[in-house]
Amino acid sequence: MAERVAGKRVRNVFSPAAKEPFKLSRSKIELFLKCPLCFYLDRRLGVGQPPGFPFNLNIAVDHLLKKEFDIHRAGKTAHPLMKHYGVDAMPFAHPELDAWRENFVGIQYLHEPTNFIITGAVDDVWVNKKGELIVVDYKATSKDGEVNIDAEWQEGYKNQMEMYQWLFRRNGFDVSDTGYFVYVNGKKDRAAFDAKLEFDVKLIPYTGSDAWVDQTVKDAHACLMSDALPAQAPDCDYCNYRNAANGALKK
Repeated sequence: MAERVAGKRVRNVFSPAAKEPFKLSRSKIELFLKCPLCFYLDRRLGVGQPPGFPFNLNIAVDHLLKKEFDIHRAGKTAHPLMKHYGVDAMPFAHPELDAWRENFVGIQYLHEPTNFIITGAVDDVWVNKKGELIVVDYKATSKDGEVNIDAEWQEGYKNQMEMYQWLFRRNGFDVSDTGYFVYVNGKKDRAAFDAKLEFDVKLIPYTGSDAWVDQTVKDAHACLMSDALPAQAPDCDYCNYRNAANGALKK
């Protein structure tokens, strides 16, 4: 669906009167959790946040990790990382895996109570001996010390994992509560660059719950159905900047 907002053509703007299903990505649900007002401006009014700069090195790492795990998927062998961390699993082979990984496609589910098609593009899927799918997400950084998922700003990583688990369950798969982050950390202590980056690779388990997802989808729908602007999140940098800029311009 496309509408004109402020003279510009905007894709995928929600209309309360529309009858066709509305596609809503996992990242937009995360936006709703972070700030309902930014979510409403984006999906209802067509005013999105300024785009961030693309993390091309992270994209390259993701691409190479997928190729590496796909070698073991094709060979029906466990990746050495699984063996090192004692994960009794194999890369999962499925005809729709490429679609599940593709941005703007992903694994999809029609949530009938809201008429939303919820989507999410997963990095990888493994399968354990019990036939349960294991959701896997790749992360890349370069920092001193061990990587972890303990920081407050990494709550979004956990939400992401649980959203993917929810999507696979809604598509009829048995899914393990425990997923894994393949977290690579670029080394900065090398003597020279020598036209290459070296990484430490760590497998971080995360056991979560998707119990929050269904109600959050319903809350996001109620937000978009309303003609009233929702309140902003108090700690939203975008809203606080916009408010400060408006105040300065009115002086």
